[in-house]
Amino acid sequence: MPEAIDPHLADQLADYANLRDVELRKSLEAEHGLFIAEGEKVIRRAVAAGYPVRSVLLTPRWTEPLADLLGTLEGRVHVVDDAVVEGVTGFQVHRGALAAMERLPLPAPGKVLAGRASSPEREVPEPGTRPRRILVLEDLVDHGNVGAIFRCAAALGVDAILLSPRCADPLYRRAVKVSMGAVFAIPYARMDNWYEGLEEVRAAGYRMLALTPDQGATPMDTAEMSDRVALLLGSEGDGLSSRWLREADERVCIPMSPTAMAAGVDSLNVVAAAAIACHGLMRGASV
Repeated sequence: MPEAIDPHLADQLADYANLRDVELRKSLEAEHGLFIAEGEKVIRRAVAAGYPVRSVLLTPRWTEPLADLLGTLEGRVHVVDDAVVEGVTGFQVHRGALAAMERLPLPAPGKVLAGRASSPEREVPEPGTRPRRILVLEDLVDHGNVGAIFRCAAALGVDAILLSPRCADPLYRRAVKVSMGAVFAIPYARMDNWYEGLEEVRAAGYRMLALTPDQGATPMDTAEMSDRVALLLGSEGDGLSSRWLREADERVCIPMSPTAMAAGVDSLNVVAAAAIACHGLMRGASV
């Protein structure tokens, strides 16, 4: 903390300290059960999704746009100048407003697959239909990629997302920011067993499609679509593991241009691939 910050204020702002130190923030947020929402739109979406607000840190120009929310947070609103925000967080906060939010209990994968988790990290029984189209992410470790995939999934009608144990945290600040709050819109759960994790997906009646850059696989737009389909997406570098490829019912690919292939461009990054595949996943799904 900068010396100019009063020690009492520094204690009050501990939730926001060193936001760019990924390892520190992961341990701190896990220990205290919190996450950071950045920007008015994302903060409002987090509140609408039911996440309790611990406090808000903002610069004076944001007090009016957020006045209705701030009025409910007596004693938990910290209005400071830009220099203080930058000194506490470790970077220039362009959106000018941050909120420390309480995490909620994460539902088990079975609850999500059964349609009993109507919002992220909450277990809320819902009498509606079970998810028909889901994503299953294996070991994506970049928070920005995870956030972007949540945004693609929300925009294209995916019903739920499952994460392998080593996937990046969707509620880490960068993931939330990149998703523009879409992480609050899709029910998700984290597997506790990578080796046998797909067995529960299969047992729930999902046809599993493994996305691969291998152009010998079935083109995504011709793959068989059943009532319930799970699309498996692999890590940024190595893609899906050999085990998950074997576990899938069918391997699918996004056909590449022959010209691009000849030039050595034989694959897309995981976010672009996820967006295209999510669009193809909707084929045969009711709107």
